[in-house]
Amino acid sequence: MSIGHTLLALLEAGPSHGYDLKRAFDDRFGHDRPLAYGQVYSTMSRLLKNGLVEVDGIEQGSGPDRKRYAITEAGVTDVEQWLLQPEKPEPYLQSTLYTKVVVALLTERNAAGLLDAQRAEHLRLMRELTRRKAGGDLADQLICDHALFHLEADLRWLEITAARLEQLAKAVRS
Repeated sequence: MSIGHTLLALLEAGPSHGYDLKRAFDDRFGHDRPLAYGQVYSTMSRLLKNGLVEVDGIEQGSGPDRKRYAITEAGVTDVEQWLLQPEKPEPYLQSTLYTKVVVALLTERNAAGLLDAQRAEHLRLMRELTRRKAGGDLADQLICDHALFHLEADLRWLEITAARLEQLAKAVRS
């Protein structure tokens, strides 16, 4: 996820302080990974330096000055270009899971047990996401669907790999 582009898009609704941007980000996108304040302010500093935002006002109080940021025309254009650019599909051609299976086979450890344990963990997470999806709003449902579809693909891979384990063992040991 591009945090910079997401913060820029949130600014299109109107000028905001970093604290308000963090809160809006977390409400919409940070269910599982809230944004750190430091990340918000370092991102805003970079966007300011690149001319994508400007300081719209500064509030002085008992603490540090609070800057209110506004998106510039260049920032709006940058968000538009980002939205038009398709995301690169991420084929997991060298996953940690595959590496673990091969290492288990190379070292003559229990690769089938590893696959069984991984299957159980995937199923546990799928049950958790299914419960979350049932009680969630539309955004939560869509996020859970995305994760569930990826986990389903992983489960198919686990089944195929388990079925070909002897073949793979011969291939990696030769």
